[in-house]
Amino acid sequence: MIAVVGHSDLTAPTLAMLEEELRKRLAGFARAGRAGLVRAGQGLPVAFGRAARAAGLALVTVLPSRNGVPEVLRPGDRRAAGELLLLSEQVRLLEYDPSDRDACVGADESLLRSCGRLLAVWDGSPSSGRDATAHLVAFARSSGMDVEILWPEGACRVAQGARTR
Repeated sequence: MIAVVGHSDLTAPTLAMLEEELRKRLAGFARAGRAGLVRAGQGLPVAFGRAARAAGLALVTVLPSRNGVPEVLRPGDRRAAGELLLLSEQVRLLEYDPSDRDACVGADESLLRSCGRLLAVWDGSPSSGRDATAHLVAFARSSGMDVEILWPEGACRVAQGARTR
């Protein structure tokens, strides 16, 4: 299984660029019969889901739950989850609170334990109170997982109202 993690503040042009790049990379995994795993949310998860579908890669989407019942997501994530559900061949429920950053990081760590490869959309910056990408890359590497970093030329983030490259 192949997972994706990355910055949650990617610009729309960056997401479009990444969707195409991911589609190309995922085609080989699709031919090998692998599947992609993503935690429901807006931005990168949707780009990964669209790319997986276009590449012919089976997609598994993970939704937060409490006591076996899906949790209510924030409005933007709700719409994204709806699209991901339509793109997915399988849906998994995972117990965590989607409004709690630490719970989301723990959920990502749990998901990574079931994967053999990680595609990380990461600009190399350290983790912060909002972004745990560096932490998840380190976690995957320390678990012996194959990690591939994607940060195409021209990729941008929107951080605290300013663009970064």
